[in-house]
Amino acid sequence: MKLLEGKTAIITGASRGIGRGIAEVFAKQGANIAFTYSSSAEAAQVLENELIALGVRAKGYQSNAADFEAAQKLVDTVLEDFGNIDILINNAGITKDNLLMRLSESDFDTVIEVNLKSVFNMTKAVQRTMLKNRKGSIINMSSVVGVKGNAGQTNYAASKAGVIGFSKSVALELGSRNIRCNVIAPGFIETEMTAKLPQDVVKGWTDAIPLKRGGTPEDVANACVFLASNLSAYVTGQVMNVDGGMLT
Repeated sequence: MKLLEGKTAIITGASRGIGRGIAEVFAKQGANIAFTYSSSAEAAQVLENELIALGVRAKGYQSNAADFEAAQKLVDTVLEDFGNIDILINNAGITKDNLLMRLSESDFDTVIEVNLKSVFNMTKAVQRTMLKNRKGSIINMSSVVGVKGNAGQTNYAASKAGVIGFSKSVALELGSRNIRCNVIAPGFIETEMTAKLPQDVVKGWTDAIPLKRGGTPEDVANACVFLASNLSAYVTGQVMNVDGGMLT
């Protein structure tokens, strides 16, 4: 029995990296996948084809989750196409790193909008459906940086810490309707983005991690499967660090 058989999931920012990994693992567990991408239409089409080949329904949507109206419209379209929404994974995120003294107002605002306001937009948009169903699982992607901070990432850390506070509040508000809201805080995950880093930088990171390696998108996806499935039926309002022990 597949853990997500027949469930429909929306995953934002899934054309690459962690989001792509989640989409693949969810499809293997039987979930139908509606995913968003911002600009890479070609990568989105490749992913859509891969997911369909795994025997589930899948569709990519170009949508900006940071735009309130666009998020509402996306959810309406997904409901038309798939008939229901059981799981929401707010994964879309960006970085615009700089020391505070050099950080521009626009770089602060943009990161808050994409990383935090999008979580509000999408959660609000799916809320009505989940309330009607009297069930649902919302999984919001934070970061170890949102838990402990990081020099040069005041904007990113603020956005990811905000995701945690928002999620805990949603868990309290919607728990009585059997809607659960949890957070994943990934550590150093090896993706296309980290592949561009110098080897010595990567080694510095991994040496400091108790498990002595970076994580994979699949590591994060497996934690998401647990939180999206009935295995975690009594888990809400929690932050799960998927970081190889980095914050231990």
